[in-house]
Amino acid sequence: MNEQIKPQVFHGACPHDCPDTCAMEYHVVDGKLVDVRGKKNHPYTRGGLCVKLKDFHDHHANPDRLMYPLRRVGPKGSGPNGGNTFERITWDEAIKTIGAKWREIIAVHGSQAIMPYSYLGNMGLVQGINSGDPFFNRLGTTVNEKTFCTSGSSTAWLMTHGPTGGVDPESFVHSKFIVIWACNTISTNLHHWPFILEAQKRGAKIVVVDPYRSRTAKGADWHIALKPGTDGALALGIINSMIEQGLVDQDYVDKHVHGFPELKERAADFTPEYVERVTGVKADDVKKFAYEFATSQPSAIRIGVAIERSAGGAQASRAIYALPALAGSWRHVGGGMLQLPLWDFPVDWAKAARPDFIKPGTRAINNLRLGQALTGEMKLDPPIKSLFVFCTNPVSQSPETNKIVQGLQREDLFTVVAEHFITDTAKYADIILPSTMAGEAEDMMWSWGTFYLTYNEKAVDPPGECKPTSDLWRLLAAEMGFDDPVFKMTDSELCAAYINWDDPKMGGVDMDYFKEHGFYRIDVGPVDTRAPHAEGKFPTPSGKVEVLLPEDTKNFVAGPFRAMYDGDQDGSPVDPLPGYVAMRETAEADAELAKAFPLNIITPKSHGFLNSCYANEPHKIRGQGEQFVMISPADAETRSIRHGDPVRVANSRGSFEGLARVTDDVPPGLVVATLGYWRSLNRSDGSVNSISSDAWSGLGRAPTYSDNLVEVTRVN
Repeated sequence: MNEQIKPQVFHGACPHDCPDTCAMEYHVVDGKLVDVRGKKNHPYTRGGLCVKLKDFHDHHANPDRLMYPLRRVGPKGSGPNGGNTFERITWDEAIKTIGAKWREIIAVHGSQAIMPYSYLGNMGLVQGINSGDPFFNRLGTTVNEKTFCTSGSSTAWLMTHGPTGGVDPESFVHSKFIVIWACNTISTNLHHWPFILEAQKRGAKIVVVDPYRSRTAKGADWHIALKPGTDGALALGIINSMIEQGLVDQDYVDKHVHGFPELKERAADFTPEYVERVTGVKADDVKKFAYEFATSQPSAIRIGVAIERSAGGAQASRAIYALPALAGSWRHVGGGMLQLPLWDFPVDWAKAARPDFIKPGTRAINNLRLGQALTGEMKLDPPIKSLFVFCTNPVSQSPETNKIVQGLQREDLFTVVAEHFITDTAKYADIILPSTMAGEAEDMMWSWGTFYLTYNEKAVDPPGECKPTSDLWRLLAAEMGFDDPVFKMTDSELCAAYINWDDPKMGGVDMDYFKEHGFYRIDVGPVDTRAPHAEGKFPTPSGKVEVLLPEDTKNFVAGPFRAMYDGDQDGSPVDPLPGYVAMRETAEADAELAKAFPLNIITPKSHGFLNSCYANEPHKIRGQGEQFVMISPADAETRSIRHGDPVRVANSRGSFEGLARVTDDVPPGLVVATLGYWRSLNRSDGSVNSISSDAWSGLGRAPTYSDNLVEVTRVN
């Protein structure tokens, strides 16, 4: 940047699926975005940007960006790498083509033959995940049930604590014993790490619970490497040991916990010796954890998304959630549990998503079952005849991706994708619509990791003919003849409309405040004195931590998680207590399957990518490295695999290839391959989710990305 030219500076907010929601500055010279920097006066992100965002301005200028609407020409699959061939068209042609096709489909099959599909490729209230809901609900399409992540742990959270934001991430500086459970903070929650390090400097002990030695585990004082999917057994073992050692804060429990006697009886079977056999964690370490967590107050747990990604993930979450209550950690500043602070946000979600537009009897299809829905494996009447994808890349991020590709190749499926690039999903589209990036459209960002609302200002005009996602719904609403006021509101009006300004947490600020300052910490109490549940006051039916479900909890768990409360995928009722549910794909559960596919696999997020974002940029791939497969020396030796060898990871659902990393960071029986890589850019036409099951993990219909068996073979 030419430092002699003073740039215009605009407020920015990272739009990505990350708990940090960085406050940024867009630097603009002569109408061009020349730099993106972290906002230094933000108390949480403190001017830093992660490795993904540090050159965000160059990302906007990527020469591979989609600039114009495209239409498929020729048969499906006639283009490069099995995708389609496209020609440039005008926006008017694109919208009229979509409208005409949809009217044709509706006339024959009804509006539910159309399905939208979105997730957190953009988190914004105006441009993101739910931005299309008002339009599609008004159109009467199939509802897209969105449970890619946090739905299991969130359902468990609401059942246990109610809609409370929990411990403040900034107050971790006051903690004396910090547990990072199922979260690789350094790679996926970077701006929380300085608060944890500050606590460590003050004498806090940092414990990481994770099946493999992640970057964060290497920075901890103690790494507890449990077997995948055994978190529930470990948590119940810790509860048992706290009780046996007389470490329970009985006064807090008597006043503020519902169901302790029943939980005590449930946990009695989880002796340290039994837990060692199940989890691989030594019995003495179970006792030690229980003692130190209970006696080193304030103690706090930061739980990650990965906790829910096995058959018993949500039940494990419920058991872990009980720990701070039994230890009395909630009494203290910096004590308790951090899951998703978003529950405290004064956002009008109903106004943003407009569920009131949904016609009675409209079906919902879960996003994890897209492959089944498109291939006919899921018996649907009417079948899905049109798919509209925005703010997500299912061919990378969804499970059973081979089924999705098979479905997208159907000649009778009309697919529209709004995107920045021709992704592994967009290459199968009939119409591609070019979308703006964050610096090119106005938005308001909530956060699932902090207590800050952040305003994103439009800094530059979009390149080519790119349009904000919000414009898509205005154009399509006009095409379909909808004149509801929501489809005529500007982005500025929508930013303001989705915030409950009268909520005391907004402290009397308004949009003018955001336009001046860029962000606002919602009023949940000062960081240094905030102990929201020192006196209980949980927003549950009893006002207590509900380790045993009261009768009216089913009516209490409402909103987007209401339907998901009704039980596991097999229709079984919800266990009234936390428990341990073993993984579905293990030698114990299916010996024959394990003979063919003897290795567990977990697929955490990549350090250098944000889900599949940036995984098409050569310099980001160089930083992250080619798709790799971490394997133990023992497992590598029995398969004649050397470090750096190309290997194939496979099961009955699919396969992908990568380079072997032979390392002691993973134990025998486990392999680790990070997600986000595009299958079209990998060694073979596959990615980690080619092998992922679309089975749910029980509560919340959460995914089971970490409940899969595979075999790894050397590629000659």
